[in-house]
Amino acid sequence: MTITPLVDVTATTPHNSSAAEIRPLRWGIIGCGAVTEVKSGPAYQQTAGFQLHAVMRRDAAKAEDYARRHQVPLWFSDADLLINHPEIDAVYIATPPDSHLFYALKVAAAGKICCVEKPMALSSAECALMNAAFAKAGKPLFVAYYRRSLPRFLQVQQWLQQGLIGQVRHLHWAFSRPLNPADAAGQANWRTDPAQAGGGYFVDLASHGLDLFAFLLGELCDVKGVALNQQGLYQAEDAVTACWRFAAQPDGSQATASGYWNFAAFERSDKVEIIGSLGRIEFSVFAEQAVKLVTAQGTTELYIDNPTHIQQFHVANMAKQLTTGQQHPSTGLTAAQATTVMEQILSGRC
Repeated sequence: MTITPLVDVTATTPHNSSAAEIRPLRWGIIGCGAVTEVKSGPAYQQTAGFQLHAVMRRDAAKAEDYARRHQVPLWFSDADLLINHPEIDAVYIATPPDSHLFYALKVAAAGKICCVEKPMALSSAECALMNAAFAKAGKPLFVAYYRRSLPRFLQVQQWLQQGLIGQVRHLHWAFSRPLNPADAAGQANWRTDPAQAGGGYFVDLASHGLDLFAFLLGELCDVKGVALNQQGLYQAEDAVTACWRFAAQPDGSQATASGYWNFAAFERSDKVEIIGSLGRIEFSVFAEQAVKLVTAQGTTELYIDNPTHIQQFHVANMAKQLTTGQQHPSTGLTAAQATTVMEQILSGRC
């Protein structure tokens, strides 16, 4: 199946400007670790109008190695030097969540554009501080909830907007996976350290889905949850259940929702069902599976591949906003809701 990108990633020249007049927006990455090797870093290099100009990592040898392998002109072991460098126009913060606020406030103070990895920050209070700082600076703040830009989920959005399943009645997400052997062995992992991650695997992974659901169906309201630590292997929660409703649609209809997430289960599972009055939609948040539409007229399954560099469309949409003004789907304001929802769910820790 051929899918038309939300943005033409090969042409992002502003209106009434010649290509010769436009200097590429020069990005720097703070935290050039594993997530930037394939998922995100190359997307900044391959998006017209953008240039990956500098990288930073506290380990100078690793920063230099990344710059050499990816042909990046500048590298640093000091984030301040990157943020305030005169050749850097925008900064992508790809560090664990505990440093997002710290670095984002520095970027805002420098008056530069910013994209921060998800989840946006450790708390909704930190999200509010970040949004206020960029509003004051008059610069955009993007957040890497890239599923809002992926063609696979835009197809789901299209089916919903076309009313193919009628009024939405309920959404359910069932997610589980077996115990991570590294956790069983007691190995250090920042993703299970609430001080660094804001929670455990739930915060790291469920944030993607909860943000996507808000994109597809609107604000999550009346959120309630229960969170347990069933394994006792680390400080964070490892078993979570939740329920909520979505804000009323223009036609007055409302949908309920539920989910559960377990990180020491028998088998791996990742299934979302959106049940409507005329049919249902099924898909996976993480797995490479088809999106499925089931109605009285039959079943449609579409296999829509993700790009090699999973953030390609997300990054291209940033270029689109900065050159044409088309609103990016994932901003500091939209991303803050996912953090708030997770706080509400985890307030039911036992």
